[in-house]
Amino acid sequence: MPQQQQAKFLTGSIMRHIAVMSSSGAVGLMALFTVDLADMFFISLLGQVELAAAIGFAGTIVFFSTSVAIGTAIAMGALVSRAIGAGKRDEAKAITGSVMIFSGIVSAITVFAILLFIDPILSMIGAEGITAEKAKSFLMILLPSAPLMAMGMAGGAALRGVGDAKRSMSATLAGGAANAVLDPIFIFGLSMGIEGAATASMLSRFVLFGVAFHAVKYKHDLVSMPSFDDFKRHFRAISNIAVPAIVTNTATPIGNAIVTAQIAKFGDDFVAGYAVIGRLLPVSFALIFSLSGAVGPILGQNFGAERFDRVRRTLSDSIKFVTAYCVVVAIILYLAQDLISHAFSLDGDASAMVSLFCTYLAITFVFNGTLFVSNAAFNNLNRPTWSTILNVGKATVGTIPFVYVGGHIAGAEGVLIGQAVGSVIFGIAGYILVKRLIAKLATDHEEKNEDELVVEPAVPVTAFTSCREMMVEEGDDLLEDITKENKPNSH
Repeated sequence: MPQQQQAKFLTGSIMRHIAVMSSSGAVGLMALFTVDLADMFFISLLGQVELAAAIGFAGTIVFFSTSVAIGTAIAMGALVSRAIGAGKRDEAKAITGSVMIFSGIVSAITVFAILLFIDPILSMIGAEGITAEKAKSFLMILLPSAPLMAMGMAGGAALRGVGDAKRSMSATLAGGAANAVLDPIFIFGLSMGIEGAATASMLSRFVLFGVAFHAVKYKHDLVSMPSFDDFKRHFRAISNIAVPAIVTNTATPIGNAIVTAQIAKFGDDFVAGYAVIGRLLPVSFALIFSLSGAVGPILGQNFGAERFDRVRRTLSDSIKFVTAYCVVVAIILYLAQDLISHAFSLDGDASAMVSLFCTYLAITFVFNGTLFVSNAAFNNLNRPTWSTILNVGKATVGTIPFVYVGGHIAGAEGVLIGQAVGSVIFGIAGYILVKRLIAKLATDHEEKNEDELVVEPAVPVTAFTSCREMMVEEGDDLLEDITKENKPNSH
């Protein structure tokens, strides 16, 4: 029996909703990211720094395609949660089908473009020789499955939009579990190496899609095959959120590509160290990565119900949550930095990169988390272009000059420091802007309600006589008409 959708975020503790939704999403994301980290671990056991660097270069491009999928998933979460918050369940069901098709098409176009220019892209981010060849092999196997992952992620966003974080988490957990089981089989059992890691990841995406779609379709009855007219009707609403969200999310991997290219100038050892950081970071901060997807439905439902007091509280509680979590993780990473380097067989320059991140830079992720929350707010409060501007700005003016200057002053480690400085600046800017936006929306809402409560003035006594005369005249005219109708025809 399909469950009835209700706007569950309009009542109850905001902090509890944030904790439950983000924790559930984080478990699923952590499962997927841990498998990526396991890929890196298994590849490091082969003892070839070129393969570890290849994973790093390929990961930058995979991150780009995944970010496109996240952008369409954001549109799903925003539109479905808003429809549910407004009590329009049938509309939410129609939107789900349209967004899933949209996400598959956009992902397929993205993958086609990447594969068409794969060689120059790899060259542009600094991959050369055997490292570039292995990165290309990895991508040629994995990327064609991206549309399935995109539709699966969209399905997970629909589940979060109705508050079913548990089943959304189950989809990513199932995909991660499949990958974890298949990884050693393909990498070592079948001696496929880096190509085996790509094959395992590709097959896990089928599992992710299957579990997510089953929950959306059969547990919630939240999807229907849209007609062409339905899709056209939804296309503009989806695009208005998805396009800016895609640009917003792809800004991060573009910024990472710039950083990777700069680090590559200093050698494969530094790239290998950065690749481990790139896999370690999303596992460590999975809760923060999941927060934007978790906060979105809470904001969307309360915005749809015009509960601006709870919208404001969602922002403040989210920032508190981000800060507390990042402080705890930064302490753990600081204490575990030697263990991490040993586990991935890192030494020299590669180990120094990991040590720098764990000691000084991990804590700056507070500001990345703040920017994620701000993006979620902009996407769900009808200002998606604001998050686009912030993220594109962070990937360009907030990255390029800082990593160039940092690299010039302190080499590869200076590149990492420069990237962190840019994140701090744009995290603060995002928070200031979103606070002002919510204050303005709340004020506009209050003024609108005041206007609606204004009572029309009573009819003046001086006008009573005129009104009475008009009523008498109209009554006389009506009586005359009735009399004419009832009067016998004369022959």
